[in-house]
Amino acid sequence: MRRALVPLLAFCLGLVGITGAAVFAFIPDKAPIGTPSVGGPFTLTDQDGRTVTDRDFLGATHLVFFGFTHCPDVCPTTLQQISDVLAALGPRAKGMRVAFVTVDPERDDPASLKTYLSSFDPRITGLTGSPEQVAATVKAYRGYAKRVPGKDGDYVMEHTALVYVMDAQNRFLGALDLSRPPEQTAAQLAKKI
Repeated sequence: MRRALVPLLAFCLGLVGITGAAVFAFIPDKAPIGTPSVGGPFTLTDQDGRTVTDRDFLGATHLVFFGFTHCPDVCPTTLQQISDVLAALGPRAKGMRVAFVTVDPERDDPASLKTYLSSFDPRITGLTGSPEQVAATVKAYRGYAKRVPGKDGDYVMEHTALVYVMDAQNRFLGALDLSRPPEQTAAQLAKKI
């Protein structure tokens, strides 16, 4: 009987060892846990010509939206909706800011951003930079932007139209739902402030 137990015990220990090695071999080194990695460091220029970084948005919940001043419909509509939500938040929005990052830095210099944003809530900061700086910012937010040729040498920009909600530590909380009335969206956002 003892002779039969020794090989059986060796077999079982070997099976446990092989199973353990297989489990550790197939576990990824960095399994995704928690909040997706959206956002990151950036250095851009605001509509007043000042250098602005991601660190300037620390300390309060804030929104990030990508667009451009020659956008025919989505951008001005979204910026107005954001302005309406901020108004609906009232005093709860104290200290809240919005980053409007252009995806068209060739046409959107600080002066054109300042003129364009004068129609919207003053808490919306227009940001531009070199094409490389803007592309890096779009990539950090896992966004998308592409130049699409139009008539007579003109062009438009296809881009992510998501409004990112970021917390006080620049961590992604989710997307702002602008499909509802501003008061309802403001109530949703107030839970994250």
